[in-house]
Amino acid sequence: MVTGAAGGIGSALARRFHAAGARVVLSDLAGAETIAAELPGSIAIDADMRSERSIIALIDAAEAEFGPVDLYFANAGVALGSDPMDEEGLWEVSFDVNIHAHRWAARRLLPEWLARGEGYFCSTASAAGVLAQIGSAPYSVTKHAAVAFAEWLSITYGERGLRVSCLCPQGVNTNMLNSGDDLGDGGDVVKSVGVVLEPETVADIVHDAIVDERFLILPHPEVAGYMQLKATDLPRWLAGMRKLQRRVLGV
Repeated sequence: MVTGAAGGIGSALARRFHAAGARVVLSDLAGAETIAAELPGSIAIDADMRSERSIIALIDAAEAEFGPVDLYFANAGVALGSDPMDEEGLWEVSFDVNIHAHRWAARRLLPEWLARGEGYFCSTASAAGVLAQIGSAPYSVTKHAAVAFAEWLSITYGERGLRVSCLCPQGVNTNMLNSGDDLGDGGDVVKSVGVVLEPETVADIVHDAIVDERFLILPHPEVAGYMQLKATDLPRWLAGMRKLQRRVLGV
């Protein structure tokens, strides 16, 4: 199952998993049926990641069609707002889609997976989830939460058969990155500091990481270096991020 599958990373993941022989359930608010039509044997189900009830109905429908879920990829995400002064609704939607949707799906799937002694939960976070996002506090905070939740799942249930992977890309050529509003000026910063990968390239990397059962998936290798700098010399890392922020402000 892949959420946020109507385009970008989600549709690329669906295509890659289908090419590997999986029966794929694609989900999005709308539009996933167009991708599913390209993938014989796949189905599309509209679902709203802001609603636990909608996610439960999605998984129920998928299981009615194909049986137990082997791999669930919580890929849907939003990039909204900029700072604590934003209206509360932007923060609520960010938390619902970027982290609560992961928790709601896990709550529905875990009992069966633990009873079977196997299951795979994947999530798309972001390099912002292990570093920080210039321009959008709601995005940065909720992506950190997504990484933390994936880590918790792996720690808590890894010895009971649950496999967990967390995708943390930097720049990917998607509508989210290319929109002038979603990440504020942060999208331009992301484009300026490293290569922008195509979704299909990311999907290939993800497929191989799942086969290898790797937890942290970093399509941009330089992110590991940034993480090391952050861990070993936090003042220097913060100074570098403030420098990027000054670039955004033009000062």
